[in-house]
Amino acid sequence: MLSFKEMNDKFVRRIMISGKKHKAETIFKKSCNLIDEQTEGKSKKVVEKALLNVAPILEVRSVRIAGSTYQIPFPIHKKRQYSLGVAWIVKSARSRSERGMIRCLAAELTDASKGFGISVRKRNALHKNAESNRAFSHYRWT
Repeated sequence: MLSFKEMNDKFVRRIMISGKKHKAETIFKKSCNLIDEQTEGKSKKVVEKALLNVAPILEVRSVRIAGSTYQIPFPIHKKRQYSLGVAWIVKSARSRSERGMIRCLAAELTDASKGFGISVRKRNALHKNAESNRAFSHYRWT
């Protein structure tokens, strides 16, 4: 698992738009403070649990074999798991209809830590796709 500082850096870099890093840091810090108010100072645990619930274990890659294209499930390295998890959390927070990115990010992080939300549904859909294509996993080594 990543340290909180590494998670903080990943979230800030993913939130950042047009090089405005200070603004992204402020958004993440204020959303953590909002989570602290809601959960009595457990924002670190909420962010860690959210990232664990969203990080995928398998992904599906397209491989062309003998003129046919197959969707083959591959295991994902830990670093990519966390990167995908952070990206999905931030993307789903941006797509929420609440007012302000701070509230949206805080709400998405709390939802993901509880095991539901848009980003967790995306992970479950990816795992379901990998499970349905499990029959082609023997093509992984060709």
